[in-house]
Amino acid sequence: MNANANANANAAPPLLTVRGLKVVVGGRHILHGVDLDVAALGTTALLGRNGAGKTTTVRGILGLVPRTGSVRLDGEETVHLATHALVRRGVGYAPEDRGVFAALSVAENLRLAERPGAGEPAYGLVYELFPELRTRARQAAGTLSGGQQQMVAIARTLLNGNRLIIADEPTKGLAPKVVTEVARVLERAAETVPVLLVEQNLAVVRRLARHCAVIADGRTAHRGPAAGLLDDPDAARRLLGVGHAHPHTQPHTKPHARPHTQPHARPHTQPGAVQNQEAEA
Repeated sequence: MNANANANANAAPPLLTVRGLKVVVGGRHILHGVDLDVAALGTTALLGRNGAGKTTTVRGILGLVPRTGSVRLDGEETVHLATHALVRRGVGYAPEDRGVFAALSVAENLRLAERPGAGEPAYGLVYELFPELRTRARQAAGTLSGGQQQMVAIARTLLNGNRLIIADEPTKGLAPKVVTEVARVLERAAETVPVLLVEQNLAVVRRLARHCAVIADGRTAHRGPAAGLLDDPDAARRLLGVGHAHPHTQPHTKPHARPHTQPHARPHTQPGAVQNQEAEA
């Protein structure tokens, strides 16, 4: 992103503004008042330890769980809207479990994500960013690797010219080479559409995010520039539970840790929409 684009993005009001977001599931208070801004351009990272409430925050923003507070999308209050109404307003979601239809082909999964009234689907962009999906268009999504399924999940968010992309743990469990590819695509996407990124890999956060918010015990514990947090070992240790701000896996270098193998995802709800399963803390 060039200097002028950076200046314009910094001057523009946030695309998404969350204030006092509270979520109660089964009588249990999961979120106690989350405040979050997603910049009008670039990537905003949502960080926190395991169980802090990151995924619940995303699900609260999307209306997948009962919520109170304020969620404003480009100035419009949306906390009263159903999930499908947010999708129609241009919110794309790549869930943590990817949500592919295992029995359907790659092409069918993408086709189901097309949104009526959103204009011509951007298949050219999708296949430019993920050429492997073109070659596997007729392959059943359930036979893809975890990384390939993640490509499908992200590709669905890029089809319809969305105003906001929310990606929940997009690199979780992926081989380092695929992590690099996913980071590259999200970096490219963030040049034209804001991205809210839930991520544990701090190397990916360092590469992509200009802004961040940290969730702790269901509340916002920190908001500010991502680099400022990652470059402060004491703050990183206190807020994220890491001994230093430089993670063990770097997107551009050979990792020291052996990559994990991601099992095939089970089918969930319709691609391009979002699934209404029990909230994760």
